[in-house]
Amino acid sequence: MKTKSLKKNKVNVVTLGCSKNIYDSEVLMGQLRANKFEVQHESSDDDASIVIINTCGFIDNAKQESIDTILEFARAKEDGRIDKLIVTGCLSERYKPDLEKEIPDVDSFFGTRQLPDLLKSLGANYKHELVGERFLTTPSHYAYLKISEGCDRPCSFCAIPLMRGKHISIPMENLVKEAQTLASNGLRELILIAQDLTYYGLDIYKKRELAELMKRLSDVNDIGWIRLHYAFPSGFPLDVLDVMRERKNICNYLDMPLQHISDNMLKSMRRGITKKKSIDLVREIRDRVPGIALRTTLIAGYPGETEEDFEELKEWVRTTRFERLGIFTYSHEENTHAFNLVDDVPDEIKRDRAAEIMAIQQEISLQKNEELVGNVFKVLVDRKEGNHFIGRTEFDSPEVDNEVLIDAEKHFLRRGDFCEVKISKAEDFDLYADPV
Repeated sequence: MKTKSLKKNKVNVVTLGCSKNIYDSEVLMGQLRANKFEVQHESSDDDASIVIINTCGFIDNAKQESIDTILEFARAKEDGRIDKLIVTGCLSERYKPDLEKEIPDVDSFFGTRQLPDLLKSLGANYKHELVGERFLTTPSHYAYLKISEGCDRPCSFCAIPLMRGKHISIPMENLVKEAQTLASNGLRELILIAQDLTYYGLDIYKKRELAELMKRLSDVNDIGWIRLHYAFPSGFPLDVLDVMRERKNICNYLDMPLQHISDNMLKSMRRGITKKKSIDLVREIRDRVPGIALRTTLIAGYPGETEEDFEELKEWVRTTRFERLGIFTYSHEENTHAFNLVDDVPDEIKRDRAAEIMAIQQEISLQKNEELVGNVFKVLVDRKEGNHFIGRTEFDSPEVDNEVLIDAEKHFLRRGDFCEVKISKAEDFDLYADPV
């Protein structure tokens, strides 16, 4: 039974998963606002009549979080606390028939490329003229820019192509227009995202055009930083590095998930690259862009990973000394190529191996941070938290990388401003600094 009145045209959008989902939610909310809906993102007001959940279906933990969130709002609908519940995103794309059967309280399920259909179900129209118009959920000084959808890579462990479909590049002129709109509203940092940035342009321009896109975005006035996320190592276009080196507003930062180094693992993972080529590529990147921060992601416990494979991975992490590194435990995903393999590494060993890698990286990160003490860096101020302003250097992406803490009792800074700071102290994953 309803205990309070709900605003009929108010929508609460809940986002789970990665930055690509954040971007999709922002586009969805921009469309809803243009259709005269009142929209909030993950609101605590509890007076929206409609809830839309944008789900993640990447690995087991993410799927469980999505299911738990759907069930939570299904109970709210049962209790009369919301009128309509809609589910979209990756989990919905992948498991729609099962979800419809198991959670009948959801009014509609939509996939990752069904935004017009979702809007139509609410009596709204998809407005094609809204290029670059979004409802930002990030702080106004930085935003994600999705340059393509889907993925054509054959990686054995990944279910993304099942949920996001084939690779589709977004035309360059649309991306530039979107960047101009964001810049006119005070954006300082643009973070390029895709399942595979380096594939950009192959479908619509018949060649890799990431470097050209970077140049055009770099020419947009008032954007201080442009950052690259999710580059695939096989077939990496080296002209990207030339643009990065030449353009001052393109961060010396590259997120390139390498996943493993053992040839046995790379072959089984269908990564299209060998240990030698991986090592040569990392060397080439660092030679072409001296001082670059290279972030990578690894997988622990992939089927068939032996102690020898893991020792090889550990030694490579020690010697390569990545500036930034994260690691996932392998998740056995149905309908992927690797699902045909025996998931033979016990969960406890997967977790132990991941922890060993992060212990190595923690030590490397501390040593690299200690080398920065006494140096001056440009930082972008993200927020105030407790007694500190929190900022980032060009070598750090929001949410996942190191932060720079500045004493708010001694100094006053504004969110979204760039400032010069001198590093005074280093910890494993944090730096302390004073404005110069």
